[in-house]
Amino acid sequence: MNYLAHIFLSGTEEGIMIGNFIGDYVKGNDYNNYPEIIKKGILLHRRIDTFTDKHKIVSQSKSYFSKCYHKYSGIIVDILYDHFLVNSWDFFSPHSLDDFKENIFRSLRRNYSILPERVQFFVPSFIKNDWINVYKSVEGIVMVLNRMSMRTTLPDESEFAREIIRKYYIQLQSEFLTFFPEIIKYMIEKRGITIDLRFDEILR
Repeated sequence: MNYLAHIFLSGTEEGIMIGNFIGDYVKGNDYNNYPEIIKKGILLHRRIDTFTDKHKIVSQSKSYFSKCYHKYSGIIVDILYDHFLVNSWDFFSPHSLDDFKENIFRSLRRNYSILPERVQFFVPSFIKNDWINVYKSVEGIVMVLNRMSMRTTLPDESEFAREIIRKYYIQLQSEFLTFFPEIIKYMIEKRGITIDLRFDEILR
């Protein structure tokens, strides 16, 4: 799961959302340095990652990219699932995506001082350049992957990713739409998270 999915799965508690947002940047037991509600969000982030990484549908999605991305295939799927969430937003949420994003941005500004330094570094760009909206198009995904390959150990295979996404787009979309209600149900029933949903039938 990437930024938007993690935030959506945080539910209605701001502190949980902040903790979930910074989860990748808080290592080991360092979550103990944060207030309880943010600590809960950090640990929730780890639960989401574990559920996702072990899910057979996600494994299937990763398999399309494994030839060139190998162990990094999960990163591609995380970003791609945010793409599908953006484009099916109105099915899952009763709130407009613009309103939801503005709430995220306000929360990040309000809690900026307690964000890890690495998160403080990119949050202004995250807000100003609306990274969430960038994921809406396949070209936006390719651009993100290209940039990541320049500053991380992610292989420079963005053209391969574009080809695979185009070729298996319908299958990948179907896998996301099958998987995402399952993780929503897990968060609500097993983790006690309150998530605003447009349709209760999503959980059936």
